[in-house]
Amino acid sequence: MRELILRQKQVLFFVIAGGLSAIIEIGSFKIFSTYIPKGLPHEVNFHGIHYPLSNIFSTSCGILSNYFLSIWFVFERGKHSKRREFAYFMGVSFISTLLSLAFFQIFYSFIFKDNIDLLFYTLSPEMISKISAILLVSILNYSVKKKVIFNG
Repeated sequence: MRELILRQKQVLFFVIAGGLSAIIEIGSFKIFSTYIPKGLPHEVNFHGIHYPLSNIFSTSCGILSNYFLSIWFVFERGKHSKRREFAYFMGVSFISTLLSLAFFQIFYSFIFKDNIDLLFYTLSPEMISKISAILLVSILNYSVKKKVIFNG
């Protein structure tokens, strides 16, 4: 029973850490996607890829914040050294970034075409696509990070 409670606590902390990282990633995406196109107009559509630098920079911010939140609050240290653990985390995050970018492109190009009005804020297709990609990839991230990196 205690193990079940601890497991649920870990999932809750993962969701909180992931939520905070997502806020950082989405917030930085909003900033980058607003300011980068002013200097680099091709950022909006670079050979069919929408907001590539904004996505890469914001995802990097989210990954770094998620790493530190994960080691501080979510997972116990695994059998790996800190250096190897960080390398594995970055490797998994790199693959997750590629998946997130692919999902963003699919969502932005084919699925989300209109704004969503939330009364207090209007979500653009870029933001809806970014949020959807983050949610989809985070499920994979928890499983891989728990089983492979932190051996829990």
